[in-house]
Amino acid sequence: MMRNRYIRFDWAAKYMLRSKADFAIFEGLISVLVGEKVTIVDLLESESNKESSDDKFNRVDIKARDSKGQIILVEIQQSRELDYLQRMLYGVAKAITEHMKTGVGYEQVKKVYSINILYFKLGEGSDYLYHGQAVLTGVHTKDTLSLTEHEREDLHVVTPADVFPEYYVIRVNEFNKLAVTPLEEWLQYLKDEYIRPDTTVPGLQEARQRLEYLRMSPEARRAYDNYIDTQVRDTDVMKTKLLEAEIQGRKQGFAEGHAEGLAKGHAEGHAEGHAEGRAEGRAEGRAEGHAEGRAEGRAEGRVEGLQDVARRLKAKGLSIEEIAELTRLPVSVLSNL
Repeated sequence: MMRNRYIRFDWAAKYMLRSKADFAIFEGLISVLVGEKVTIVDLLESESNKESSDDKFNRVDIKARDSKGQIILVEIQQSRELDYLQRMLYGVAKAITEHMKTGVGYEQVKKVYSINILYFKLGEGSDYLYHGQAVLTGVHTKDTLSLTEHEREDLHVVTPADVFPEYYVIRVNEFNKLAVTPLEEWLQYLKDEYIRPDTTVPGLQEARQRLEYLRMSPEARRAYDNYIDTQVRDTDVMKTKLLEAEIQGRKQGFAEGHAEGLAKGHAEGHAEGHAEGRAEGRAEGRAEGHAEGRAEGRAEGRVEGLQDVARRLKAKGLSIEEIAELTRLPVSVLSNL
């Protein structure tokens, strides 16, 4: 049985889900993620929501304000960025300062949720969802700082956690489970564009009605198909660049290691050969012994140099067969390095 095709969330968030009638979809995702009911009051304009002909940035932002006045940032990122953690921090800081009016007290600072939906691998770890928040812990006592009753009444917050930003990192491509929980059903949609027909998960029920591909107008469908083609092309370009960089790095590493190994082997072989030649020359004739010693030392030095290169290539992850082809050393020798 064929599955219904649904529109990708990043495209829908940027071009479709901008009216109050669609807030339930965002509310469902955020509520499932933070573990409490979230009601969105309005969506705030962000830079990447604006029309742009340059799709290679491949980025979607959702900036919303909930019924408590808190700011919710949702960023959907397709391509890899080395400085992404710094961007997360900058986005939160910018959101806080943008919504502070000049002259108001710091008690007006609103909490920010930073939700990052990533289609590339950020960092190392085995989970698909990571959550973090600043916690003030006693250096010596290891207790957690709390607020007095007076501070709670004056600041209208219960704990410091009600003030400090919270960060969520969803590594979509790391999700490979059977969807059982509401969060897992959302991850299944984000990764595979699949929504169960009988879903009762907040937001996904509304998404089934709103985001079915066949319900789109012909114009919207053409725009969506073009968007998907662009994403596939940009992803292929990025993979090609990464592969070329890896190959170039291996070649450079081999060349440097080969030159260093040969130079070292030649120098050591020359010295050893010279010394052996002098010793043998005293017994068998200085001229003949010196020549034989130099030749033998050079040969041994060259082998040692190639073995040193092989060790370097092995450390860089090349297979035994690849190293054998590059260095001409026997596989039996390479296996024992």
